[in-house]
Amino acid sequence: MRCIDQLNGVVCFRHIVWLRIALTSFLAPMFIASSVLSAAEAPVPSVVVSLVSTQDVTPQVSHVGRVEAVAKVEILARVEGILEERSFREGSVVQKGDLLFRLETENYRLIVDQKKAELAGAQASLKNAQADLTRKQSLRKKKAISQADLDSAEAAEASAQANVLLAAAALKRAELDLSYTEIHSPITGQISRSRFSVGNLVNEQSGALATVTGIDPIYVTIALSEKLLIDARRQGLDLENPPVAPFLTLSDGSKFDQPGRFDYLSPEVSLTTDTMTARAVFPNPDRILIPGQFVTVSVRQKAPVSAILVPQVAVQKDQKGFFVLVIGEDSKAQVRYVTPGDQVETNWVIKDGLVEGERIIVQGIQKVRPNMPVNAVVGE
Repeated sequence: MRCIDQLNGVVCFRHIVWLRIALTSFLAPMFIASSVLSAAEAPVPSVVVSLVSTQDVTPQVSHVGRVEAVAKVEILARVEGILEERSFREGSVVQKGDLLFRLETENYRLIVDQKKAELAGAQASLKNAQADLTRKQSLRKKKAISQADLDSAEAAEASAQANVLLAAAALKRAELDLSYTEIHSPITGQISRSRFSVGNLVNEQSGALATVTGIDPIYVTIALSEKLLIDARRQGLDLENPPVAPFLTLSDGSKFDQPGRFDYLSPEVSLTTDTMTARAVFPNPDRILIPGQFVTVSVRQKAPVSAILVPQVAVQKDQKGFFVLVIGEDSKAQVRYVTPGDQVETNWVIKDGLVEGERIIVQGIQKVRPNMPVNAVVGE
């Protein structure tokens, strides 16, 4: 009975082994198929891509510049008188020739009238002297008078001519003084506050009545390193047609929309700063630029330069060199070796290896392997 039990035990064990083998052989293909199915249904990684494009990489350097007025004129009184009228609004833009101040004129008109009368008297004396000279010349021919009488008549006529010239000059001076009672703006610009009010007595020693500042066009000056200009001087500086042009960025970060041009370079290096002053002139019709303010001056080469730029984060490096991951038409990642050039802010110039329009991965690179399909999303 024990042997039977043992035999039965052996039989039962053998049945269990064969049963496991049978089950394994039957279920193995199902497990393999399930694993393959799971791998096939694994989610495709999403990556952010950037389109390769050609961009402007024209060389430029930036400097801090200061805005300066093209002209600044102090308005002075050239004659003495009571200020009777102020014809401008303080802080406004005045045009060349606009009336700014008017002084009392009555006294100067009287002087003009007086000088006119003196001129008329001198002209009358001249006429009389000329007539007397003509008579004496005729008498001298007849030997009716002496040569001394004729010489005296000639001297009187010359003196009368001189008196006419003096009277005419005095009249012009009086008329000029009368014109100075009206003070006009010599330039177009923005006028300051008036330093004198109506009713004040002003003269040549009173100082500036107001100041007119020319702001269109306007200057911007920058200090350039002497070393920076060595190559430029070797090639020859041509201010009539310089190879570079200045562009402005304002203090709020916005770009000034008016183009400028260089018109002056100092002839010597400053002994204290080891720099040379360069000056550019800009149109300023909207009065955006104000004398004294600071701006950023970008000096750019006039001839534009274009190149392929890619973000630095897209460029990787291995033992073979620099590479990027390019998304092909089959939506798979491909390794593409490239030749990087200069750095432009957060981008790299790519000299060789990419063409415009290709898609490169810029985010999610760590999730991708070569020839792996990806879900590409174009970044902003």
